[in-house]
Amino acid sequence: MSAHESMEHAEHAEHASGENKKIALLIAVLALFLAISETLGKGAQTESISKNVEASNLWAFFQAKSIRRTVVQTAAEQGKLTLGAATDDAMKAAVQKQIDDWTKTAARYRSEPETGEGTEQLAEKAKHAEHERDEATAKYHHFELASAAFQIGIVLASATIITGMLPLAWIAGLLTIAGLGMTMLGAWAPHLLHLHG
Repeated sequence: MSAHESMEHAEHAEHASGENKKIALLIAVLALFLAISETLGKGAQTESISKNVEASNLWAFFQAKSIRRTVVQTAAEQGKLTLGAATDDAMKAAVQKQIDDWTKTAARYRSEPETGEGTEQLAEKAKHAEHERDEATAKYHHFELASAAFQIGIVLASATIITGMLPLAWIAGLLTIAGLGMTMLGAWAPHLLHLHG
């Protein structure tokens, strides 16, 4: 091997080493972004599950209050029939007092702003929890797509080192940009794209 050939070989090896360092840096950056998107995704998934449980509990409480209200309203209606048939004034007064109590209780079951436990307040809270659940679910889907883009980018960048095919590194770079875009959408505008059924 001549000195010239030896020098060319050394320059080629140095160039390949420099390219490999750049690809290794790309892989490291992709791994960092992957860790971030996975962490954000797990947080969004946990929040989605938590808000779903909260909404279910609130709707169950709403149902229980609705049933109680219906029972009390039915009792008040029955009391009105009894009141019409009563002849004794003391009996009429006692029945009327009970009807008034049942009516107040039914109204309280419908709306109880001071405790937030009337059916109106419970429905509002449950709808709010459902909205937060849907928001967290949308975030989760974006973060999952971002993670997939970063993972595929890591594979392609790694293949670049083995094969020397630089277009794979460019595709990995594009996937990095796509993953970052999905991460940003997930964090700040999860409903901009409709990603799930």
